[in-house]
Amino acid sequence: MPNIKSAKKRVLVAERNRVRNRTWKSAVRTVRNNVADAVKSTSAKDAKAALSQAYEVIDKAVAKGVLHKNAAARRKSRLATKVQTLSAK
Repeated sequence: MPNIKSAKKRVLVAERNRVRNRTWKSAVRTVRNNVADAVKSTSAKDAKAALSQAYEVIDKAVAKGVLHKNAAARRKSRLATKVQTLSAK
């Protein structure tokens, strides 16, 4: 346990950020799985709705500083590719 006041504060801030990051990363994984499930069900309408929800959650994670914008773009691109293969069939 730190003795210096600023170090004690950093411990509290780090824990707060860890919980926030974990929450958003979990939400991103959840929407990713929702898109994958929608693609497996071969319903283009459901897949596009899930993709839209995924975009929203990923963009919010970027705004909160949880994901880097390039990482978010990569994830969104991969999800969009999966949905596009469904609509191409």
